[in-house]
Amino acid sequence: MKILFKNARILTMESPEVINGSLVVLNNRIAYIGDNYQSFAPFDREIDCHQNLLMPGFKNAHAHSAMVFLRDKARNVNLQTWLFDVVFPREAHLIPEDIYHLNKVAYLEYVSGGITACFEHYFFPFESARSAEDFGMRTLLLGTYDKEKTSVAKLVDNYHYYNDKKNSLVRYMIGFHAEYTADLEMIKKTKEALDLVKGPFFTHISETQREVKECYERYQMTPAKFLYEQGLFAYGGGGYHCIHFTDEETKIFKDHHLSVVSCPGSNDYLSSGIAPLSKYLKEGINVALGTDGPASNDSLDMFKEMRLAATREKEKIPAFEILKMATVNAAKAMYLDEADVLAVNKYADLIMIDLSKINDDIINNLVYKAEKKDVLLTMINGQILYENGEFFLKESVDNIYQEAHKVEERIEKEVEK
Repeated sequence: MKILFKNARILTMESPEVINGSLVVLNNRIAYIGDNYQSFAPFDREIDCHQNLLMPGFKNAHAHSAMVFLRDKARNVNLQTWLFDVVFPREAHLIPEDIYHLNKVAYLEYVSGGITACFEHYFFPFESARSAEDFGMRTLLLGTYDKEKTSVAKLVDNYHYYNDKKNSLVRYMIGFHAEYTADLEMIKKTKEALDLVKGPFFTHISETQREVKECYERYQMTPAKFLYEQGLFAYGGGGYHCIHFTDEETKIFKDHHLSVVSCPGSNDYLSSGIAPLSKYLKEGINVALGTDGPASNDSLDMFKEMRLAATREKEKIPAFEILKMATVNAAKAMYLDEADVLAVNKYADLIMIDLSKINDDIINNLVYKAEKKDVLLTMINGQILYENGEFFLKESVDNIYQEAHKVEERIEKEVEK
């Protein structure tokens, strides 16, 4: 399939410069960016962009997509109350097929809002893989050691199975939920798996002050320091949230090239605090953005996350740096080096944004003014999944919602028993 996007403004994200030109997609890769596209003719389709903006899709660097079934189940509670009284009792009733159906509801929100990849951290990762492949969503899975279900050998097998395949929509990383839900056996076995694959490690870190305090009481170390001392970050990786870091932990992340994935919408919802993103950026740490789960956010909207990241701290972060957090930096945090910018031979993961209401200050307006409704088109791996308000999928949108609603109804009945 050969598609021409012509008469476009193009933000490659290699720099803040917006250029005028055309872009050619051949199968699942970008084949050309420039003015002389005629040599690639004929095309299967020509899309006149009418001077709207082409840019890399947003990357959701931390997500629990299937948690759409937990929306509006609790408000005005702290993280631990929310987890132990609301989330965990309902998650206990999940079965693998539920994840397949619930994920796709989140994917509808992702592609309509310009998100072309997500880093999935939830139960039954194989079902997440199946839903991503059937839908067309680029996804990273986070596999976790479980002495009853997922051995070290299985983690290693899964890592190679997904990561050794060329042009796969699904990749696989290793990690676990958090220090406070990981016992010493899980930590030891996770380290064994990481050493065998020499792969990066990911987990929630220092999301709340209580988490930090209780970790110190257990190990006389703060969470990031403790996990680092266990050798889990020997091959890179990163942490989700990273709100309450000490200077020593900030230095660990800087010195070992680890990524901070901030989720400002979720942190606001759960009153967890504000991550010092400007400080991390000054230290040269890669800072990415994620939505976290829809249950602790109520939205899966990268425009919202960018706006919150740009306005929550006293020290202003330049708009282009915020935009990088949602695109290039997120791709780096997710080890998606073939989908970070718009360039020849990169994956054709791109979006088109309506510029009719945006003046010439495009970068600032993308961060402070643009909204999900301004996304005109979303392409993942060379396939257009969303265009001008319509989805182009293997199944109907109505069926996706119906199946998810059945899951939610069943779980609520089981919880009430």
